[in-house]
Amino acid sequence: MVKFAVIGGTGVYHPNMLQEVKEVMIDTPFGTVESRIGVIAGRQVAFIARHGKGHSIPPHLINYRANIWALKKLGVTTIIATTAVGSLLTAMAPGDFVLPDQFLDFTKSRICTFYEGGDRGVVHVDVTEPYCTPLRNYISKVAIRSGIKIHDAGCYVCTEGPRFETSAEVKMLGSLGGSIVGMTGVPEVVLAREAEMCYASISMVTNYGAGMSTQPLTHGEVLDAMRDNSDKMRTLLTGVLTDIDGELDCSCRSALQEFGGFKL
Repeated sequence: MVKFAVIGGTGVYHPNMLQEVKEVMIDTPFGTVESRIGVIAGRQVAFIARHGKGHSIPPHLINYRANIWALKKLGVTTIIATTAVGSLLTAMAPGDFVLPDQFLDFTKSRICTFYEGGDRGVVHVDVTEPYCTPLRNYISKVAIRSGIKIHDAGCYVCTEGPRFETSAEVKMLGSLGGSIVGMTGVPEVVLAREAEMCYASISMVTNYGAGMSTQPLTHGEVLDAMRDNSDKMRTLLTGVLTDIDGELDCSCRSALQEFGGFKL
């Protein structure tokens, strides 16, 4: 059974990270998901490319429900997500890593639940602490040990995309308490909580938000920053997946206890 998973994009997966790699197709009620499964430190790990092959799926059209359902079907209990983000704070500079502990949701058209009534009913999941604290602590310890600069807390703002934010939006989001801004963190984190899975995100700061820099934002800038820091990201992932215990002492895996638990 595969207990650990990484959801990421270009620059995260590298063949040298995994042994005994195989590609699998997983059928879900929301569509079929492609995943690579391999071994790190004797543990099976599933990788999903969030944007598909060749970065072909924009953030607002990602099949978030299918991805999370597929990992749950594989038996995954712990997810480490990776994201590229813009900074809303001068203290979080390009090249830094951030472990979000809260989020603000500014998406507009995404389905954020597995429970839309009908046979599955309706649930109201608690997201007071949306990211798994023990998992975040593991990542932070690996970063410190590896000499990688990481901020162990921050508020992730998720916008709809695929456009970048305006300078007015950046000012507003910062004034509301946002630390970093991206386009993919929600509803992924919410669906993982509904599925009673431990979930943490490693956010790589690729640029300052619009208006904070004298240069216009470009997608190439984001890709360049991801490429420059991909080795550090892989160091974090490999270190955590080597060190982590199988069962984390947290409440993530009983998030729907009030509703009888999550069922595939």
